Amino acid sequence: MRALWKRWQGLSRALRIWRAVLQLLIWLWWDSQGWTYPGGPTQERQQQRQRRRARWLTQQLLSLGSAFIKLGQLLSARPDVLPASWVEELSHLQDSVPAFSFDTAQALLEQELGDRCAEIIDIEELPLGAASLAQVHRASLRSGRQVVFKIQRPGLERLFRLDLEVMQQVAAVLQRHPQWGEGRDWVSIAQECRRVLLRELDFRLEAEHAARFRQQFLDDPGIRIPAVVWELTTRRVLCLDYVPGIKITDRQAILEAGIDPAAVAEKGAASYLQQLVRFGFFHADPHPGNLAVGRDGALIYYDFGMVGTLSQRLRSRLGRMVTAAAARDAAGLVSELQAAGVIATDIDPGPVRRLVRVMLTEALTPPFSPNVLEKLSGDLYALVYGQPFRLPPELIFVMRALSTFEGVGRSLDPSFSLVAIARPYLLPLMTSSGNGPNDLFNQLGRQAVEVGSRALGLPQRLEESLSRIEQGDLQVQIRAGETDRLLRRLALSQQSAGQSVLLGALTVAAAMLAASARPALTAIPIVLCLPVGLSWVKLQARLKRDARIDKLAS
Repeated sequence: MRALWKRWQGLSRALRIWRAVLQLLIWLWWDSQGWTYPGGPTQERQQQRQRRRARWLTQQLLSLGSAFIKLGQLLSARPDVLPASWVEELSHLQDSVPAFSFDTAQALLEQELGDRCAEIIDIEELPLGAASLAQVHRASLRSGRQVVFKIQRPGLERLFRLDLEVMQQVAAVLQRHPQWGEGRDWVSIAQECRRVLLRELDFRLEAEHAARFRQQFLDDPGIRIPAVVWELTTRRVLCLDYVPGIKITDRQAILEAGIDPAAVAEKGAASYLQQLVRFGFFHADPHPGNLAVGRDGALIYYDFGMVGTLSQRLRSRLGRMVTAAAARDAAGLVSELQAAGVIATDIDPGPVRRLVRVMLTEALTPPFSPNVLEKLSGDLYALVYGQPFRLPPELIFVMRALSTFEGVGRSLDPSFSLVAIARPYLLPLMTSSGNGPNDLFNQLGRQAVEVGSRALGLPQRLEESLSRIEQGDLQVQIRAGETDRLLRRLALSQQSAGQSVLLGALTVAAAMLAASARPALTAIPIVLCLPVGLSWVKLQARLKRDARIDKLAS
């Protein structure tokens, strides 16, 4: 009987998920039809609908619970597969759910810790906080140590595995769709989400992350990270030191404690830049709820479930990207992005270079906006969607975290400038390893050797080219990307004009038949108008999209 009840629960859960998926697909189909927009599908109306759908999706993910909340947070790091408005809405996804009973929490502690529960002499019934994965209780140990217990929700792993199985099915359906599956590997995205989410269920991994962060900043008294109580930590229970603090966005309380908010803002930005440049291991979810300020002004980090890593190779590649961006070398930056796998290599790089050049000009031209990173990330999200870009999730988490720190810094200090703070940290990144200026001189030396070798080979190449011209063997290849786009737009315009004439003729025919002795025949031209009209609306949307891309590329 119990097995039958579990099977029914699983089926009910799957049906609920598929109902939400089908509703979303219907909304997406509806939004793609031009005739559903009164007055025509303008860009502003389409964006309004996208924001409305994104808010609806966020609410659905919250109602579906733990796995889907985490899924939304992971998808918010994929602006290459979701529109910018969806990414922005999902990036604000924060779970807040009712706490489970204290009796259940005690039972889970006894089940996980066994005899080690005797070390706990007092535990508060009211949790400090509750989320979709776990809730946190403050406690006292026999040694006098003040700690907190992060206790996983009961039955969560079984629910996760069921939800993840349905996610795989949904991804397979999306992958087979001719429009939504084009250029996107939904199956691989679902598999990656499954791997990440199942790892989050093991609190021992989070304990390792916390210990690594604490080790990184062990010699910095301005950064405080709770220590792990390993003997009271298991797969479903995490025990950390209790480190209270003032919420980082509570500027008034920080001032009342005699702490300079500007110093806190600078300390937070500097600590995060250290994580990126010096350690290559960073907090991937530094929203204000995971940051606090100690009474002595120290910055406190909480919650290490989501972390990111930057390999030495990627940091070196980032250094060359920063160097190219600082020199406003769009061609060099595009080459580095292609080498890093961020941009597809089998495309015409000309339009991409022009888009990157526009972004560099807007981002690096003084006077700098106080929220330059927020604007730049928004431009980047709009650029990569539907384009041959594949941004690594780590880089998206980096940009989002820096944007978060930028916003927190401005709330603490209106004159806060992340760009000014980042300057000394970008220098070691630009020198490839950060060990000193020798790498920069080595790079200049390599470039000088490369230029010299090319100069020495220039006479021979000129001689070969002149010989081929004399023999009539020289072939000239012209890359006419602009001409191809103009010809394509001209063909689409001609097709649209033909369909407009056909629609007009069918409309006239319907009017004449309606006034004739047999008005029932009016249905024939009306039925014929439907597919022609839908095709005409799609053509108009495509023409507008191509015109917008050409405007950005010019």
